[in-house]
Amino acid sequence: MKVDVTTEIVIDRPVSEVSAYAADPDNAPRWYANIRSVEWKTSPPVQQGSLVAFVAQFLGRRLAYTYEIVEFNPAKRLVMRTQEGPFPMETTYTWAAQSPTATRMTLRNAGEPAGFSTVAAPIMSAAMRRANRKDLANLKAILELDQPST
Repeated sequence: MKVDVTTEIVIDRPVSEVSAYAADPDNAPRWYANIRSVEWKTSPPVQQGSLVAFVAQFLGRRLAYTYEIVEFNPAKRLVMRTQEGPFPMETTYTWAAQSPTATRMTLRNAGEPAGFSTVAAPIMSAAMRRANRKDLANLKAILELDQPST
């Protein structure tokens, strides 16, 4: 069974700011609750072909995986993919202006678990959806923090 989870949020910051922050793997542990560490396997900055290793904790398990950036269009779209482990995953970020000062960010995780993970796919989807909502809310809070109130 395939897992395909899409979540989105509107962040009161321009697309350039939201995309620059979210697309930088070094920021991932700040806004992703489950990501513990990030290690560049190629030299920064992010570009097509970049390799970045992540260590995460998800559903009580430690996960170590390396993403390859397969598409990067700054301020528009970032697609990264891993083939390793029991759950190959593709993660896509898209950014669209809602106004000159607000951005709609969409986060999509899709993959096809193998082996025992196929049985857990519905549970994984629900847990992923909850985690993604929290992560996007964290991102929103971080980016809107220093914004003057109106």
